[in-house]
Amino acid sequence: MRLSKAWTVASKDFKIYTKRKSILYSILYFEVAVSIGIPFIVRLIAGKPSGVALLPAFIKAFSFLYVIGAALLPVGIASYSLVGEKVQKSLEPLLATPTTDEEILAGKSIAAFLPAIGANYIGALIFTVLVDLFTYSTLKYLYIPNWDFAITLFLLAPLACLLGVGYNILISSRMNDVRTAQQLGTLILIPFGAIYLLSELQMLSLTTENMLIMAAVLAVVDGIVFYLVKATFQREEILTKWK
Repeated sequence: MRLSKAWTVASKDFKIYTKRKSILYSILYFEVAVSIGIPFIVRLIAGKPSGVALLPAFIKAFSFLYVIGAALLPVGIASYSLVGEKVQKSLEPLLATPTTDEEILAGKSIAAFLPAIGANYIGALIFTVLVDLFTYSTLKYLYIPNWDFAITLFLLAPLACLLGVGYNILISSRMNDVRTAQQLGTLILIPFGAIYLLSELQMLSLTTENMLIMAAVLAVVDGIVFYLVKATFQREEILTKWK
């Protein structure tokens, strides 16, 4: 596989996505809500008499939102990646080029992964600064960064983002309608939302060990999903039958 060809495909998609304001707004809304809104909730908790006891568990649970965001943010981009080009009548010329299937899929994946994970990290930096600012007077130390937050951001979040990308490209490759692809793409949030809900209900503890187990499971699932993407992406079928 030629990375230069994959980057050419990705660069083309970057130009398309910057013109689609709905995609940019969806990323912005999520990051503002989580990175700025959640710290103010943390500030309210810190102001309670029991704040010292409550804050660590709440901050850890809120941090998991960046795993959810990593899976969510690629939906608008990756779900549009193939079906959008089909609607715009630009997919067939791309598939007719000497670019291989692996290079096309890698380019599409890069174009969805980099903006999503990049926005997630920028948001996480804002979240870190605000949470430490609002909790230092209560905890008497800077809660973030710590090892669990590092595992969340640099292990779970990228793996969740890759899963979101792979799943949505798989959906996009089989759909003829952008809206349907996006609606089906959001189903990727169900398992991550369930984990977050269980953690808030204290039925699942986001310990270091449990998060490492989640990361191992995600890595396996990512491999399976990308194998399916490659196995089901048939350019001949798309060129001749996908109407």
